[in-house]
Amino acid sequence: MAVINPLEVEFSAIRAQGPGGQNVNKVSCAVHARFDIGASSLPQHIKERLLASSDARITQEGVVVLKAQQSRSLEQNKEDALRRLQELVDKASVVPVTRRPTRPTRGSQLRRLDSKARSSQTKALRGKVSD
Repeated sequence: MAVINPLEVEFSAIRAQGPGGQNVNKVSCAVHARFDIGASSLPQHIKERLLASSDARITQEGVVVLKAQQSRSLEQNKEDALRRLQELVDKASVVPVTRRPTRPTRGSQLRRLDSKARSSQTKALRGKVSD
């Protein structure tokens, strides 16, 4: 599992959106966290998987931009942004299992054909009765 170095993340304090009265208008406690995937110390296969993902938070230049504004504390918002960034990297580090196609067993094929024959016979008996 790759751990993100907090020194590679660039934080900038911004004003939070939404309700909060005077506090929201005068205190810059929300955080924009920018993480450059290409310049990071992550393993190459994780970088490739992150860049290939279709996440809207990853820009064309390969920079992950996260906005954290849940808390009224700047430090807690930084921790939240780092945690979410780590979750993103953890998700990208999991190698998907390749699907190997399988064939139906002989028994399941026979059961299917038997079921088809039974329902066919049932439907054939629903015809009009002739004397």
